[in-house]
Amino acid sequence: MKQGIHPKYYSDCKVTCTCGNTFVTGSTLKEIKVEICSNCHPFFTGKQTFADTKGRIEKFLEKVEKGKKYKK
Repeated sequence: MKQGIHPKYYSDCKVTCTCGNTFVTGSTLKEIKVEICSNCHPFFTGKQTFADTKGRIEKFLEKVEKGKKYKK
């Protein structure tokens, strides 16, 4: 490896999830905050949760309607 071009590596990086789960891994960051981890992800837990109540299409259609209001 070339000297002086790589970021500092932390082998004790603390990862904190919004569900309260924490674990240690290696990273170039000292601390990482995540929204979903293996402790609360539906694939691993088997529980269905909705992260987003509105779909992308509905959001897009709302933007189109707002845009029509401002058009001359």
